[in-house]
This record gives sequence, structure tokens and C-alpha cells, in this order.
Amino acid sequence: MNDSKMKISMVLLCVASFNVDAALSSVDNGLGVYASGMDATWTSDANLLGTLEANAIASGDAGAGNLISAIIDASGGVIHDTPNPYDNGTYALSVSDFFTGGTFVQGRTTWWGAQAFVNYLNSIEYGNSNQWALPTSNAVADYDNGSQLGALFYDELGGTADNNIPINSLFSNQITDQYWSGTEYALNPVFAWKFNNSNGYQNVSGKDALFYVWAVRPSAVPLPSALWMFGTGILALVGLKRSVQAG
Repeated sequence: MNDSKMKISMVLLCVASFNVDAALSSVDNGLGVYASGMDATWTSDANLLGTLEANAIASGDAGAGNLISAIIDASGGVIHDTPNPYDNGTYALSVSDFFTGGTFVQGRTTWWGAQAFVNYLNSIEYGNSNQWALPTSNAVADYDNGSQLGALFYDELGGTADNNIPINSLFSNQITDQYWSGTEYALNPVFAWKFNNSNGYQNVSGKDALFYVWAVRPSAVPLPSALWMFGTGILALVGLKRSVQAG
């Protein structure tokens, strides 16, 4: 192998090493965490809805109500789903999707409320993105890594069945409780799939249950500027050497 080819190979090796080693990395000025194995970005706050609700409450008596109204309005007041005994395919959102027994439950919402929340994130382009969604499920009732939440739990974070989700410093507010997926239960769309972060188990629940929301979007992480500059510099040196030799 000549000297030029060796240098190019070194650059490619550095790039490949980065992709393998950095399974999780902070993006979007800290608002997101990129998971390379899934090629997807999660909100860095694993209970972002709860955080926004807490901030709204702290801002004044009407703060929480204003936030919920904004979330509902971002979906035009309705969520479209498969017709079921709850609705005919058009579900009318209300504050009850975020409250229970008159109590504001920070971060927990119905399946429809979870859908409304990701629509709200898209409306405000949270993290400079309008592609936020609820994670998808592979519709398997098991300790399984085939869903997006399962892949995050087992593959990206190294979780094990019957144990809490591993804590990672790139994330905040990781709740050891149940999170909604966006996937309906095909046999009976009264239900939707959920994932339990306290044990790594996936199954279904009625859409009116109150669970947490962790939004995700498809994405590719940009090559770090330092590594890009390093690679560009090496290639420039190779080109310069060739020019000198040609001269």
C-alpha cells in the first residue's frame, strides 16, 4: 500500500471507529440524543411533557391550562385513529386526556394525548425538527428489542429483562414506568402498544390509560467538525503531495 492510500485508509478507519464507539451522542444543542444503532434521535428529556407542564405551572395559575390548550390546538382539537368503541375514527381531545380526577398528572397522558403532544412538538419545531412521533412497536408481547423503545432499552442502553432502564447521563428524567408507542393493537384498536421501562416488557393497554411520552424522530448524526477537518486536512496533504510529484 502506498503512502497516499495508507493516509486515506487511516481517515476512513477514524470515521468508522467514531460510528461504532458513539452509540449515543448529544445533538440539537442538548435537546436530543442521537442513537446510531437506530439512526434516530430521542428527546434528551425522557419526560419532556412533564417538564413543560411543571414549567407552565410555575409560570402562574393559567400556565398549565394554556399549555394543554396549545397542545390540543396543535392537532386541531382531534386525533384520527382506527374506528373503535371509543370513537368513530376521530377522537375529540380534552383536558381530561391530561388530568385524572381533577388532578394534573405531570407527564402522563392518554394515547390520544401522547399523539397530540408530538404534534405540538412538531408545531413549535422542537429541536429544529417537525418530524417527532411516538415510537413504533413491532407488536410483540414480550421482553423484546424489536420496537423502538425496546431497541433503546436493550441495544442502546444495555438494559436487561426484569430490570429498570439503565440511566444514561445524556438523558434526563428517565422514568421507570410505562411509555406509549404510536402503534395500535390491530386485533382491537381500543388498545395500543406500550413499553414498560421498569422491566423491559412490551404489551397493550386501553388508549384511555395514562402513561408517559418519549418522542423520537428519524435522523442522521452529522460528522463531528473536528473529525471532518482532520479528514479534509489529510486529503489536502495527499493532493499536495501528488501535485509536487507531478511537477
